[in-house]
Amino acid sequence: MRKINKTCSEDGHLVKLTVRDSVFGDLFSQKKYLKQLYQTLHPEDDTVTVDDLTDVTIRNVFINGLYNDLGCMVRGKLIILCECQFRWTVNIIIRSLLYMARSYQLYYKDQGSDLYGTGKVFFPKPELYVIYIGDEKDKPGEISLAQEFLDGDDSVIDIKIKVICESEGSDIISQYILFTKVYGEQVKKYGRTQMAILETIRICKERNILKEYLESREKEVADIMTIVFDDEKDIYDAHFKTVAREHEAIGEARGEAIGVARGEAIGEAKGIVKGKIETTIEMSKEFGQTRESTIQRLIDRFDLSPDEAKDRVNAVWSL
Repeated sequence: MRKINKTCSEDGHLVKLTVRDSVFGDLFSQKKYLKQLYQTLHPEDDTVTVDDLTDVTIRNVFINGLYNDLGCMVRGKLIILCECQFRWTVNIIIRSLLYMARSYQLYYKDQGSDLYGTGKVFFPKPELYVIYIGDEKDKPGEISLAQEFLDGDDSVIDIKIKVICESEGSDIISQYILFTKVYGEQVKKYGRTQMAILETIRICKERNILKEYLESREKEVADIMTIVFDDEKDIYDAHFKTVAREHEAIGEARGEAIGVARGEAIGEAKGIVKGKIETTIEMSKEFGQTRESTIQRLIDRFDLSPDEAKDRVNAVWSL
């Protein structure tokens, strides 16, 4: 099995590929910012205090370390589950359903509720959100389990998730989304390096994006963003491999099309390899790899000469 390369910073540290999720978790683990998030979602509630908020985030409770980004209970009556999504997928609905079920399981366990008794237990109202920080446009304002997976039949089960995308406001959610955009721009310039992290922090402070948070926890934020890639992140590894397989299939399809068009067996074989090479380059670029690391990947994987690998990368990179 081919081992996925880990991305190094300039000083030898490994840059965590889930940087957005990490900063998201750290930011809203602080109740002052959690309160701001709640008030962004519920501006009509101007009486809430930090003492009204309880962190109910699930942390590594399922097999393979499945966990959610943020769970919050408000005054014991409302459960808010919030996910931060960089790559768009409606599968977030299934994950949110699992997070919600587990959150209620833990809630009733903590309350000592007798679910087998005749008395009706209290059921905190759930609210589910996805904060989308990717580049795809025209995302729906809401996604539904019944609509996406059950052909619109909500007679069995349905959950609805509100989707929050970039806005022009200055609220805490908008600032976080802008933070991720700045980070994405710096990764394009410097790759997943220490320089990209330091520039992200500097630019955001100058633009008053999460300024208070960054100034108060600058070292911690930098540490979070440069933490050694966690071997326990099996879920992310599995996702990366899934993306790799999808791109591999696309590459093979491209190659087969080229080969068939030529009508020659040699052309088909060369086309398949070309498709795989182009897709490998595109995927590396998409995941913020540098040209140099991508060139080395082609040398290792396809046995190309350094000059040929460099030419291949430059041809695709400039598109």
